[in-house]
Amino acid sequence: MRLTALFVAALFWLAPSPSLAQEAAAIVAENRDQIEKPSRQTIGPVIAALAASGDTMADDILSAWADKRLVIRKADDALLIAGPDGDGFILRNLDGSEAGAAEKADLTELKPNAGVRGLIAAALVQFTLSDPDPMRRGAALTSIARDPQPETLDALRASIPSETDPALKTQKERLGRFLTLRFDPDPSARVAAIESLGADTSLDTRAALNPLVATTRIATAGEPAGNIARPLSLGRDLTQAEAYALLVAADLAPARLTLEEQRAVLVANIVNGAVGGIPVDELNTQAARDRAYTALEAAGTVPTAATDDEAKAALAAHRFFDAYVETDPSVTAAALAALTSIDRKVGLMQAADLGLDALSLAAIYFLAAIGLAITFGVMGVINMAHGEFITIGAYTGFVVQQLVPDYTLSILIALPLAFAVTFAAGVAMERLVIRHLYKRPLETLLATFGISIALQQILKNVFGTQARPLTAPGWLDGALEFNDVVSISYIRIAIFVLALLFLCFFLYLMKRTRLGLEVRAVTQNPAMAASMGINPDRINMLTFGLGSGIAGIAGVAIGLYAKVTSEMGADYIVQSFMTVVVGGVGNVWGTLAGATMIGSLQKVIEFLNPSNTLAAQTYMILFIILFIQFRPRGIIALRGRAAGD
Repeated sequence: MRLTALFVAALFWLAPSPSLAQEAAAIVAENRDQIEKPSRQTIGPVIAALAASGDTMADDILSAWADKRLVIRKADDALLIAGPDGDGFILRNLDGSEAGAAEKADLTELKPNAGVRGLIAAALVQFTLSDPDPMRRGAALTSIARDPQPETLDALRASIPSETDPALKTQKERLGRFLTLRFDPDPSARVAAIESLGADTSLDTRAALNPLVATTRIATAGEPAGNIARPLSLGRDLTQAEAYALLVAADLAPARLTLEEQRAVLVANIVNGAVGGIPVDELNTQAARDRAYTALEAAGTVPTAATDDEAKAALAAHRFFDAYVETDPSVTAAALAALTSIDRKVGLMQAADLGLDALSLAAIYFLAAIGLAITFGVMGVINMAHGEFITIGAYTGFVVQQLVPDYTLSILIALPLAFAVTFAAGVAMERLVIRHLYKRPLETLLATFGISIALQQILKNVFGTQARPLTAPGWLDGALEFNDVVSISYIRIAIFVLALLFLCFFLYLMKRTRLGLEVRAVTQNPAMAASMGINPDRINMLTFGLGSGIAGIAGVAIGLYAKVTSEMGADYIVQSFMTVVVGGVGNVWGTLAGATMIGSLQKVIEFLNPSNTLAAQTYMILFIILFIQFRPRGIIALRGRAAGD
């Protein structure tokens, strides 16, 4: 019995009280006349009372009113909520109970105007912002952010203390600051909201602050009124035509009279051989024509318009200013301080983003040039077909992806396979052509240039002229974003890591292996190396093949973000040679330094002149020519016997 009594008591305690459940209906009954014929100026307290009633039906009543589903049944003049049901409507009383059905002809819809619907929407916000469903609360925040209104500020603030979701609470607080700095009538609250943004450099923060420092141009005869940003000077800040247009817009001067309009008016008002009392034969100067038109104005014959002298006098009698649209100086001062701080931080972030772009481009150039550094630096061979080995590597990756649909697995297969294919091509080229042209650089250059053209044509015949896709794995999609300004794509990060791996591999090969020892020996003194039992011919073959193989791997990496065409390698051959020459021939650290310098220089020039990439390339080449004049052996020059060869 005790348990039963406690259970019944709990049910009564949890159930809404009858007075609360019917409070919304009572408010509607008391204010029915205003609800049927609402006015934005008088209906506000009624809507606020419904929203604050705590009645669960208040949300339904307000929603129905906004959707034109609050109706009057003609039979008994009852105010009801209608819901569509086929061709008719299902009706409910304002307390939620059922009230039967009716046809549309039997009902009169209450149609609030746009202003009243705005008040209703603002009142409904508090129900949505406190909805038990987090998805609906999030959708309400998105809706408010998309179309902020002053009426939503109080409801948003009221919902923050009861918010249980930490992410939504943070979002509400942030949106509340934006609405406060825009709509709060208290300037101190707006200033506090601006200062609370702190170091936030996001785009929405800047979008919220920029309207507070927006200006409009004004003209005044005396001291300016309002929140003035700065005075304007004629000829420097605005032209005389712009200044006079401001006077006309502010009704401080009549519209300007053009010479054509003046002539037409004077001709139309010739009376007895005179215009405005001035004989026609005396109207041979502009001053006389202006006097005649002024006389016509005084007589009321023509509309008032300004002649040249009158326009000059009007401009001299007025001052011009940029005035803030925001009327409170403390708010604009706080917004300017915040935007200045943000601009400073954004500038630093842009520099950091530019640095990341430069490093990623340097990694690409290093990958493209390291193979050339081996062949050109060690063997002294100017290989103009090096770019085509990059292209062959990229096409190898494309072919592998046609056979292996798994992009991750295909890349893992393509990297060593591209090395093998281009290594074999490099060895074949060295055995068939290069070995016969050692110590003859001009013939080598011409021969490799011809091979380059031949390889391009072969690739066109095999793969066509259209760009072929080399798709990166899904885990390389997107970018690593630090904020709205600084970001770097995952593909470029992967290329940067690959460049570091090749740097380590090359250093290990040259410093820790027998092949590297023999390569260094042949580089410094081929005759002495041969006398020590090293076969320079074999070393040259392996070195050329190694450089070509690395170019193939670089082609796979570059093809992940660049277009794979038969001319792809030609885009990198010039930068590769510049990287090797600027860094220092025959030195891997020099190649790294040269790639960093070329990549950074190109990005800086593109940043300063983003609209003309051809000019950026030209400036870069001119700078490098000047650099070589002062440091012909590059950034890190070889020392010892090899430096003099």
